[in-house]
Amino acid sequence: MRLARIIACVFVAAAAPVAAQTPPTLGETAKAMVGSWEFSNADRDKVCTVTFKSDRNAVGFKVEFNAGCAGLFPLVGDVAGWTFPENDLLRLLDAQGRALAEFSEVEDGIYEAPTPGVGVLFIQSASTAAPAKTPQQIAGNWNVMQGEKTLCSLTLAPTAVKDAFALTVKPGCDGGIAGQNFTQWRLDREELLLVPSRGEPWRFEEIEPNTWRRLPESVDALTLVKQ
Repeated sequence: MRLARIIACVFVAAAAPVAAQTPPTLGETAKAMVGSWEFSNADRDKVCTVTFKSDRNAVGFKVEFNAGCAGLFPLVGDVAGWTFPENDLLRLLDAQGRALAEFSEVEDGIYEAPTPGVGVLFIQSASTAAPAKTPQQIAGNWNVMQGEKTLCSLTLAPTAVKDAFALTVKPGCDGGIAGQNFTQWRLDREELLLVPSRGEPWRFEEIEPNTWRRLPESVDALTLVKQ
């Protein structure tokens, strides 16, 4: 009888660590991530869908990307799971539990991850993300205007040049704009950028179809209007 009690105690003691290792449940912050989200680069010319799941796996929780996503973002092929500890970074993990990308919330429902060798990656709600503009939609002839006055005419081509697209300034351009020597343009999420040979790009936001306003706003704001 005494031997039976000793054996029983041994089994109870052996079982205790197992109970202590029970996988944790999702925290409140992580629960809000469960579902499908848009996964993109900064220009949003590469977009696919990531689905965060609440099922546990060896490194965290299960995650799935839609077909073709690995072709746009090769690192996706190595993603084995995700974690999002309370008040910490959202991490995409490989099979060894190493972080491939770490996302922080920069706006309500928008997360970004500067990732070496990849650039800045974004995750945002698929239900609220605005349709991404494509270079083909932007390409064409545009006027730079101040009020009703045309200051310059530009051609934004869909031809890739390094990490941007070709831009041609037409003759007769206002000196203040011609002096910038714009040669490239690109999209940066919801903004259209005119890239000069030196200095910072001019940024524009879309205020109505085919009309973009220069940022930051000013009394004599410039607009880009498609011809």
